[in-house]
Formats: sequence, C-alpha cells, structure tokens
Amino acid sequence: MKKIVFTGGGTAGHVTPNLALMARLRSHGWDMEYIGSRDGIEQEIISHEGIPFHHISSGKLRRYFDLKNFKDPFKVLKGVAEAHRLLRRIKPHIVFSKGGFVAVPVILASRLNGIPVISHESDLTPGLANKISMPFVSRICVTFPETMKFVRSDKAECTGLPIRETMLQGKPLRGLSLCDFHSQKPVLFIMGGSLGAQRINEAIRGSLDTLLQHFQIIHICGKGHLDSSLSQVRGYRQFEYVKDELPDLLACADLVVSRAGSTSIFEFLALRKPMLLIPLTRQASRGDQILNAESFERMGYARVLYEEDLSPEMLLQRLIEVHEHRSQLRERMASSPFASGTDTIVQLIEKYRRPGN
Repeated sequence: MKKIVFTGGGTAGHVTPNLALMARLRSHGWDMEYIGSRDGIEQEIISHEGIPFHHISSGKLRRYFDLKNFKDPFKVLKGVAEAHRLLRRIKPHIVFSKGGFVAVPVILASRLNGIPVISHESDLTPGLANKISMPFVSRICVTFPETMKFVRSDKAECTGLPIRETMLQGKPLRGLSLCDFHSQKPVLFIMGGSLGAQRINEAIRGSLDTLLQHFQIIHICGKGHLDSSLSQVRGYRQFEYVKDELPDLLACADLVVSRAGSTSIFEFLALRKPMLLIPLTRQASRGDQILNAESFERMGYARVLYEEDLSPEMLLQRLIEVHEHRSQLRERMASSPFASGTDTIVQLIEKYRRPGN
C-alpha cells in the first residue's frame, strides 16, 4: 500500500487544505498518518478524520527578539529526533507539508531518511517555516502566481490551493432554510475568521438597518460575539461558528465579506463568490492578508476595503459596488486556472513518491 505522512500546524490554514488531499488520496488507496504538535489545532482537526496522529516537540521560529529564541532551537532538534524515529517506523513513500513551525523538524528528518517531501505555501509571500525548509524539499507548490518570484524556480509550481470536495457540494435551498431566508433578496455572507473580527462585527451591526434593505445577512461573528438583542431581527442570522453547515450557507450566498486568509478566499474563488475582502492590518499580522487581498483584486476576483478605512458607511458603499459588478467578478473567477489545486498536487505526490518502502 502507498503510504504518505502529512505535517503542518499552528493554525487551521496550515491543516484544512490537507483534508482535501486526504480525501482524494484515500480514494486512490493511500494509507496516511499525521505528524503535528502537541498543543496545535491540528490534532483536533485530524482526530475527526480517523487518521493516526503523532505529536513531536516543536519550537516557534520568531523574527523578533525573545528569550525563548535561545531555548526553542533545542526543541526543534528534539523534534527532528522524534520525527526521525517516527518516519523510520512508518516508512512513508512521501511526506506532504502544509507549513507551520512543526513542519520544520519533520522535513529535516525526512531529508535524513531519504524521503521525498512536497511542501505547500498558501500565502503570497512564503512564511518563515517554509523559507527555512525550502532547500530540503523536492517540490514546493504555491498558491499565487506572484509567489514564484520568491521561491526557487527549479522547485516551484503554481498549483492553487487544495479545496475540500464538501465545500463544493452545498445546497442553496438548505442554506436558505437554515436561516429562514427566501430567494427573492440577495444573501450576504460575512465571516471574520475563526475567532471573529470585532471591527467587522461593529461595522456590520452599525449599518444593519440599511444593509437589510439590500440583503439578507448570514453573520459568522466568532465565539462570544453573538448579540442577543439582534436574535429576532428578520433577515439577519448570526452564528458564533459553523462547521457542517458551512457548505450550505455558502451555497446560498450571493456575495461574501471576509478576511483574506488564503484558505478561505480560494474556497470562495472555487465557489465563484464575489468578495469584499477586509485584510488584517500589518500591526496584527505580517501583512500576508493584505498581499493576498490585493492579488485577488488585481486578478478581478474581489474588491478590497482596508481596515483603516472601515466604517458602516464605507462598508455599505463597497458592498453595493461589489453587488453591481458581481457578473464581471464571477466571469473572471470562472476563468481562473488556480481555483483548486487538488488534482495537480495529487499528481505531484504520485510522481515524486519513493518507490517501495
């Protein structure tokens, strides 16, 4: 049986795309296991898939001064030793890395064991973990065409992002029924990330009366951010978090307001949902969401509203603009060659896998 080890963690964006590949490879007869960190989100996500999970030690790689920087290299070395032992026992034909700090020890251990590695970079500019790992991988897949100038061209291929099949199988009527909506008014889907986004929540609720004149609204507002005073407002449905219902809710949406994490926006691209993107500021991130959003705007898939300019009035103005140009946005998305990278990456895994055990 062909065997693959997945790695990657720290955030859902470093794990979720693996699920798309897992489902496809399982249907092709692959056996799979996962190496992640003890405290990362990856164990919670992977445990639902019935895939064996192994945790290793992992230090954080920081670009800034911190006393922990003197201790964490030893954690990385310990993680390399632990991953080395695991890989010798599992004997995979290939390793697939989605990035994050925990991936570095696994990639180094794979190199020591002579196991080929394919890594994937979601954001427009490579994260620090992928930069460190790049010399040790056989192939690096990138999501944005612009990323090719930041990686070694002899190793890189622009594949797009693996998209979960379940995200493409939502039922619009079921989504409308979940919210008690009708089909006579467009649906606006708002998502501020896994923890919600207070600034977006405030802007939406500050212009809710006006927005409801134009849209029915699905608002994923984050844990602890429900507003009980709005629970009976007709045409407005708020959720702290959704999982199984997400494909149906997105299927019934006519346009989307979102942060600009690469996993989410590529899922919207695959679904051809016109987007208004409100990226995290440089103060709150390394600036990757701003670059992601600006790339999508250049390619004609979205419009961008910077958080510094966010207000109820500006939000309404940009939403009306997106709605008026929705047909053009959908046409550009329909012509994208990178809407889903699942098939391309599976082909690369088959190509680069080590024969035998």
